[in-house]
Amino acid sequence: MQTKHALKPEMSKSYQCIWMRAGVVRHRICRTGYQCQTCRFDRTLRRVAAENQALRQQGLHPPERRAHIVSWKEKLTALPPSRRPCIHHLKERIDFKQCTRDYHCGNCEFDQYFDDQFSVHAVLKPIAVEDVHGIKFPQGYYLHRGHTWARLEQNHTVRIGLDDFIQRLLGPFDRIETPLLGQTVRQGRPDIIVTRGDKTARVQAPVSGVVTGVNANLREKAGPAEQDPFGTGWAVTVQTNNLRQELRGLLIGGQSAEYIEQETGRLFDSIENSAGPLAADGGRISDNIFGKMPQLGWRRLVRQFLRTW
Repeated sequence: MQTKHALKPEMSKSYQCIWMRAGVVRHRICRTGYQCQTCRFDRTLRRVAAENQALRQQGLHPPERRAHIVSWKEKLTALPPSRRPCIHHLKERIDFKQCTRDYHCGNCEFDQYFDDQFSVHAVLKPIAVEDVHGIKFPQGYYLHRGHTWARLEQNHTVRIGLDDFIQRLLGPFDRIETPLLGQTVRQGRPDIIVTRGDKTARVQAPVSGVVTGVNANLREKAGPAEQDPFGTGWAVTVQTNNLRQELRGLLIGGQSAEYIEQETGRLFDSIENSAGPLAADGGRISDNIFGKMPQLGWRRLVRQFLRTW
């Protein structure tokens, strides 16, 4: 068994949904980097499959138009044991490996080993990235309106960082400070502090939880956050207990792209009001906006875009 891409989380060009790879649906493209817990399509098919199973157990027939929908696990366990692919093969992360646990991954030593290894590399290079006027945001990440992001990981752990927009607007930062291990962050509370020279600003946390990991490098030099905001520039990891409720207040996929589009529009308006109509051409957002145009005002930018002043 070979691991693809040295355990990096790039997907192959097919981007096939697990339900498609299992043969439950004919065609479905994955848009979340195989983070199924964030996918509405996955939730819908799980619900329909469970309803169909319940009907069959009662001796009833599911409606014809959806009768073919069964759990992808049920579909695959119907195969001979030697042909049952490991979940990580379905996610195109490794070459074929046989599943020997009937898809009870919580009891699988390989699954635990792979997740431990994969999570280390997964933060280094996000999957497919949207580009809005030069502002980048990866698919499968949740966006807070205060320009922080949240990425769901294993066992109710969430990785948090600052988005590309705020890095370009107020950065480069000299340091980024977060609560320490064991302390808490709260959704919407300004728990992250960024420093640039004698300027500081507070940034809202996207979710609530207890801090389980801190990117200590950012306290000394915040360069990674600017160069790779969604990978090596992560700020903290937290253990959450109210994630389902809090995710409703975040944006994902097209919602994130639409919001960044609105924010860049507001920024173009601010530039035009401060420096004249020729200064804002409506093109791509460069880096070091505040450094190039200090007349925009640090406090005003923080209040307008971070909403914490």
